[in-house]
Amino acid sequence: MLKMQRITSTYDMKVFTDEGDYFGEVEDALISGNKVDSWRIRATRNSFLTRVLGNAKGVIVPHQLVKAVGDIIIISKSAVPSYNPSEDDDEI
Repeated sequence: MLKMQRITSTYDMKVFTDEGDYFGEVEDALISGNKVDSWRIRATRNSFLTRVLGNAKGVIVPHQLVKAVGDIIIISKSAVPSYNPSEDDDEI
């Protein structure tokens, strides 16, 4: 059975990538018609967004990249802005 909840219950909810990285927290949901179109995610202390973006306040993640919403939100790693794993790896 589909569980309904108020959109405000997602505010400040922790967001993780599907690889387990802490991404940030939900700041707002952007609604189009009667559906969630995208999520505004705030970069927080020790979040992956803070490491990747530096001083930026956050990003907007399209709802299509959200994999699950429950006690936390899980998003696809492809939502990470300008993420290039090879930049973190040592060249051989």
